[in-house]
Amino acid sequence: MYDVIVIGARCAGSPTAMLFARQGYRVLLLEKVRFPRDTLSSHYIHQPGVALLGQWGLVDELRDAGCQPINHQSYEAPGVRLDGFSLPVDGHRTTYAPRRYVLDPILAGGAMASGAEFRESCTVIDLEFEDGRVVGVRYTTPGGAETTDRARLVVGADGMRSLVARKVGAPNVVEHPRLTCTYYSYWAGVPAHFELYERQGRWIGVIPTNDDLTLIMTYFPQSEFSEVRTAVESSYLDAVRTTAPELYERMSAGKRVEQLYGTGHQENFFRKAVGPGWALLGDAVHHKDSITARGITDAFIQAQSLTEHISDRLYDDAELAAALQRYEDDLDDNFSDFYQSALNVAELKPEGRTEMLRKLAGHQELIDRYFSTLSGACSFDDFYNTDLLTALDQS
Repeated sequence: MYDVIVIGARCAGSPTAMLFARQGYRVLLLEKVRFPRDTLSSHYIHQPGVALLGQWGLVDELRDAGCQPINHQSYEAPGVRLDGFSLPVDGHRTTYAPRRYVLDPILAGGAMASGAEFRESCTVIDLEFEDGRVVGVRYTTPGGAETTDRARLVVGADGMRSLVARKVGAPNVVEHPRLTCTYYSYWAGVPAHFELYERQGRWIGVIPTNDDLTLIMTYFPQSEFSEVRTAVESSYLDAVRTTAPELYERMSAGKRVEQLYGTGHQENFFRKAVGPGWALLGDAVHHKDSITARGITDAFIQAQSLTEHISDRLYDDAELAAALQRYEDDLDDNFSDFYQSALNVAELKPEGRTEMLRKLAGHQELIDRYFSTLSGACSFDDFYNTDLLTALDQS
């Protein structure tokens, strides 16, 4: 009998297991693959995420793993270029964009060091129920045998296609259609900072990552997915050439060192987050277009929220139910603005946004605060205030 079983050991699951274990609970962390293992990702950790890694004592491990520090962000669209960086969070302004085969083992290692039991190559095949409550999980071991473990709480951190969500019947409570598809790869010899380029129908993201490599991501409208997927390389290169010519020149002097990765399944939803004996977090509970690179940071925040709300209330039925409800309420409070922002950017229609951003030129404090709304270091309400309106009126 465990106190908590967490299914999925990546950016949502491992921090959750770690934080529950630090509260003194007996935790089982299950992962279907064996680490290190790469996965599709936008890589970037915004300042609030780095601050949480600092709280958890893991940020030095990330630095030691050779992930390039990032201290400069730029945004360029027709008629506008902004350079600056988000404000710090808890003293952390430098950010990172680690490869997932680097980051995920660090997070799982943090869970194990905190006392969680970590089992890899274990595929969950079903949940156990008693009187309508989730009481455990059934899964296959690395040797192929089936086994069952029980727990007071089962946490599904098992991704956008969550088995836990499916088995408990968690419905989507908010849902929007897919807006983009994305393809990316890694380049050597392409020096970069955190760079964003936009024009009608295209978005390019550039981020330094591990081993002196640069991640270059291209985004296309979902309506073009069938066409792009049949000519990925030419579509990818043409998107960069026509959206960011100077970046294309840098790429021409460098070398692509891996295949192109991508997806057209950029779902946008919030699911029902909690129920009797279960909770969802990370991509299992809330997924949005990766164009704003919020996935990792949001998963960290959700892990912190869930474990803080539950704390020592796990074995009191009424208090646990109330804690789970507060966690679900926090999802709406903390992520609705970021969700809508991602949808707005993913429309790939920059005209209205660039008209406003042009007027920020020469106002460095406002530029940094704008970047801070994307990171979460500054709320949208704090940015859209009288100082901004005054600057826009004077421009």
